[in-house]
Amino acid sequence: MTRLTGRALRVTIYIGESDVWHHKPLYTEIVHRAHRAGLAGASVFRGVEGFGASSLVHTSRLLSLSEDLPVAVVIIDDEQRIRAFLPQLDELVAEGLVTLDECEVIRYLGRYKVRS
Repeated sequence: MTRLTGRALRVTIYIGESDVWHHKPLYTEIVHRAHRAGLAGASVFRGVEGFGASSLVHTSRLLSLSEDLPVAVVIIDDEQRIRAFLPQLDELVAEGLVTLDECEVIRYLGRYKVRS
C-alpha cells in the first residue's frame, strides 16, 4: 500500500481541452505518464470558462460553445518524485501554464480490490 502524508508538492498543468499529443488528448498523455512514473495520483478538471496567455476567453455557455475549454491536470506526490517528473512536462506542454506549490497531505488512502 502506498502511503503519502505530510509535506508534498502539487503540480498543476493548465492546458486546453483540444491540446493533443500524437493524436490523443494531452491531458490523457500526462495522466498516463504520471501513472507509469508511479506517482501517487493525478486528476483532470474541466473548466467551464477561462482564458490564458492568448487572452481568448473560452466558455461553455450555450450561446458561445467552445471546443477548447480550460483543463487543469493536478498531480500530488513527494518532492523528489514530482521534480523527477517535471522534465516529461517540459517535453509535453508546448502551450499552457505549469505551476508548482507545496501542500500538506492529511489523508491518502486507496480502494482495495477484494479477491474472492
